[in-house]
Amino acid sequence: MRHLTRLVFIVLTVLRFGLDEVALSAFRQPWVRLLVRVATVGRRLDAPRGVRLRRALERLGPIFVKFGQVLSTRRDLLPLDMADELALLQDRVPPFPAAESRVLVEKAFGRRIEEIFSSFDAEPVASASIAQVHFAVLKDGRQVAVKVLRPGMLDVIDDDLRLLHTLARWVERLSADGKRLKPREVVAEFDGYLHDELDLVREASNAAQLRRNMDGLNLVLVPEMVWELCTHSVIVMERMHGVPISQLERIREAGVDIKKLARDGVTIFFTQVFRDGFFHADMHPGNIQVSLDPRTFGRYIALDFGIVGTLTDNDKEYLAYNFIAFFRRDYKRVAELHIESGWVPPDTRVDALEGAIRAVCEPHFDRPLKDISLGQVLMRLFQTSRRFNVEIQPQLVLLQKTLLNIEGLGRQLDPDLDLWSTAKPFLERWMNEQIGWRGLLERLKNEAPRYAQLLPELPRLLHQSLQRGRTHGESPLLPALLAEQRRTNRLLQVLIYGAIGFVAGLLATRLALQLGWWV
Repeated sequence: MRHLTRLVFIVLTVLRFGLDEVALSAFRQPWVRLLVRVATVGRRLDAPRGVRLRRALERLGPIFVKFGQVLSTRRDLLPLDMADELALLQDRVPPFPAAESRVLVEKAFGRRIEEIFSSFDAEPVASASIAQVHFAVLKDGRQVAVKVLRPGMLDVIDDDLRLLHTLARWVERLSADGKRLKPREVVAEFDGYLHDELDLVREASNAAQLRRNMDGLNLVLVPEMVWELCTHSVIVMERMHGVPISQLERIREAGVDIKKLARDGVTIFFTQVFRDGFFHADMHPGNIQVSLDPRTFGRYIALDFGIVGTLTDNDKEYLAYNFIAFFRRDYKRVAELHIESGWVPPDTRVDALEGAIRAVCEPHFDRPLKDISLGQVLMRLFQTSRRFNVEIQPQLVLLQKTLLNIEGLGRQLDPDLDLWSTAKPFLERWMNEQIGWRGLLERLKNEAPRYAQLLPELPRLLHQSLQRGRTHGESPLLPALLAEQRRTNRLLQVLIYGAIGFVAGLLATRLALQLGWWV
């Protein structure tokens, strides 16, 4: 019944704000136009369609607001009036009352607000679908930002997620593409990420991890958390001073190189994905600023770390191989990778899949971003994947969403940005570091402490195993195995001492070179 009630509320909201008229107005068929006229009889739809769409999403709740945030970055897919209105959802969702925010802060810390801050701005500086932010000053003079979770969010989100889970089950049962698209697994991923976003301590830890990862890159700033003032519903962090990236004219007038800013954004994204396997997955313009401080001029400022994506080593390698193959236009290798990974049935013909992928991707190479419609590419890829029964990978859903955000951001900064040529050198360098000789040496260096501890223990462990086998009467070949063990022991000793001598020789040679003893 709760699902039915929520579904009725969604339908009534759609009708109240005339979203049915907005959706059907794109169709040119006479019978559709007649249906629109009939459906709008008796309703006054005076507000512009963009305003009505934004208000409807705000009324429907945080999940729909997040959907609108993603859409707002795709100005190539939406009319400008609708995109401009949806952009207000990024950090201009109507705030909850200041008095209620004050009560929530005092409840979280168990103290009056005057005991914690020397000043606290009652008016929020930003208000989003999950939380809102106030500026404040600590007793020691540090300027901070205080993020407060919206009250009652958990119940609202849980209701919508239950509805999504039910719809996913029906899609899987009734749709021919249900098994391939894995709707239940995709919704489960979305469920997990949303609940993570409701835990602000998790967001603070995400920020701390991202700050460590980005240290030394000198392209992006991440605020430092005030850990003694971080709870599940309120967190306090360093206040960042920057200009929202949506204010392009102001950034350009300050002298920031916009084209470099666009390239830096691509570098940051690929570094987070392929080097760290830990990336900011909510990169809409409301969460990104640009520093104009002379010390950090032109750097990105990242905000809002409630949603981050993670990739395993296998995911990173698979994606990197695919990207490199795409950049080299090696469509046969792309097809082989899909089969090797199990994403398509093993009996799929490589040449047929290769030809289909080539037909989708080839027209888009060597073209600037302004001439590429990712929406059309994704639509054709979807049609191709349906034909070859490609299974959707739920763990990559966040990455796909973030790619859309990055493309939308790149389109706003530099429409002439060549995404392919910008990313290719980075990926080739990463591949060399991961699977070339440098990668092999790095992994050996990382594993050396474990090997150094394990190798001397191997003879004892083998002896204990053989002793247990003799006790339980499971090893009739025990004498031969023991003799083999003694030979192995001697061989291991030779190998260990030889390795130690070899390393010592290398160190001595390096020392001699550094001290100038080598003639």
